[in-house]
Amino acid sequence: MTRGTPSVLLLVGAFVWLGSPPPSLACSVCYGQADSPMIDAAQMGTWLLLGVVLSVQMAFAAFFLYLRRQAARHAQGTSEATGPGQPREWRST
Repeated sequence: MTRGTPSVLLLVGAFVWLGSPPPSLACSVCYGQADSPMIDAAQMGTWLLLGVVLSVQMAFAAFFLYLRRQAARHAQGTSEATGPGQPREWRST
């Protein structure tokens, strides 16, 4: 070991100690009862947000699968190029 190594370790240890929050700054939920209604509500809120996020992701996946299917149809030449409101002779076959 060199002469400066203990002082560097001491300095790093001091920064870690000063950078960590003291336990008194934690919220009351962290130190409260584990089976309180507030904890149950927070868990239900977490599950709700996970459900919303997953449903949005599934909608994106379904949309891109739809686009992939339409691109494959178009590449085969069997796509309906226009919507159902236009005359039949304008559609590509």
